[in-house]
Amino acid sequence: MLLVYTPQITPRVKYTFKQVCTRILGISVSFTSTIEDFIAHDSLKMSYAKQPLGNEFFVRSHDLLFENGLNDLEFKVYKWEDTKCFFINGELSHLPFDIFSATFYLLSRYEEYLPHVKDEYGRFMATESLAFQNDFLHQPVVDIWANRFKKALQEKFPDFEFQEKTYKVKPVIDVPLAFKHKHIGFFNSLTGFVKDILNFKIKDVYLRISVLLGFKRDSYNTYKYIINRQKKSKSKFLFFFLVGDYSSHDKTISVQNQYYVSLIKHISDYCSIGLKTSYEALSSISELKKEKKRLELITNKNIIGSRQSFSKVNLPEAYRNLVELEIPEDYTMGYIDYLGFRAGTCSPFLFYDLDFEIQTPLKINSYQMLDYALLKTNSLLDKQQKVAQLVNEIKKVNGTFIPVFHNYTFSDELQWIHFKSLFKQIIND
Repeated sequence: MLLVYTPQITPRVKYTFKQVCTRILGISVSFTSTIEDFIAHDSLKMSYAKQPLGNEFFVRSHDLLFENGLNDLEFKVYKWEDTKCFFINGELSHLPFDIFSATFYLLSRYEEYLPHVKDEYGRFMATESLAFQNDFLHQPVVDIWANRFKKALQEKFPDFEFQEKTYKVKPVIDVPLAFKHKHIGFFNSLTGFVKDILNFKIKDVYLRISVLLGFKRDSYNTYKYIINRQKKSKSKFLFFFLVGDYSSHDKTISVQNQYYVSLIKHISDYCSIGLKTSYEALSSISELKKEKKRLELITNKNIIGSRQSFSKVNLPEAYRNLVELEIPEDYTMGYIDYLGFRAGTCSPFLFYDLDFEIQTPLKINSYQMLDYALLKTNSLLDKQQKVAQLVNEIKKVNGTFIPVFHNYTFSDELQWIHFKSLFKQIIND
């Protein structure tokens, strides 16, 4: 057990140290503000304060973990070995910066509470982030810092045995629309048919008719391929199904459709099932509650978590709603157009509510790759290299890789031509 001496044991201190020490490094941690207790402890220990007590392992603290609410923070990002750091803390500290305050800043998504420019859907953009602007979005800096902290502790306490993590992959399959042409309802089929004709998309008209008459397979119906991959994989796939009502944002299939219900039940026999919340449910807890109940009635199981529609996270309201409805995990934290680490980590972490200054039970699984982000890369080789670089960064820290694909990613449509190969690369790596 690691004993941490700090003059003030705040919720932020406890949250951050438990994330770094326990959840990432596997070290149990406790706290004291009594010097005598600290001196008496004969195992792993450190102080976190403005000044060291003696010659103990010491990290000089920034003020962030002892504050409440949001404040104007002025700091500079520096290069540190092969990564970046901030909250520099002087020569006395065993580490050149306060890794705990820096970790809290990234995990709490402090910057997303501050004024920033949003995209057309009201999402926080990668280009607004500290990581993008200082060129460390491609690294899981929180995990890198944690491992450097571990190395420094090992030098100070060579007899202490540390646990080792292993690299994992948790593939996510997002299903906003289960079928492109079949089972979407008469009105939607008619509307699509008319649009194709008006836009002179004769090939699409032919394809739509062929699918509806049963001569061709619906291009979004890739579930047999995915299930076969699941059977051969050591990784458990996570499916997120949309069961909200039809709207201008969500062109979903009705849960009254027995084909759709049967599909969800079939997938749940092989994979974990989560809720893809509708756009309406992003701002309505009653709608979210209705959709959660619908999916649980279909599968006769508790949902494993959620993914927000359009990968949109409204902090803190969206996560508070998940907490209130006892949804255990979320898989929305990431960027749609850039590969990388939105929260600076490839380890799950708990949502910390900055307004109420409390750690919540909601586990955040931050994804590092959405299939759409790879569409900006033309050749298969370039895509493979980008994925390999991302995987390599995660493997260095024995983290968890969470790639997000869609059911239609595995279709034969031209833009997705290489993605089966990429998926196979990821789950077999």
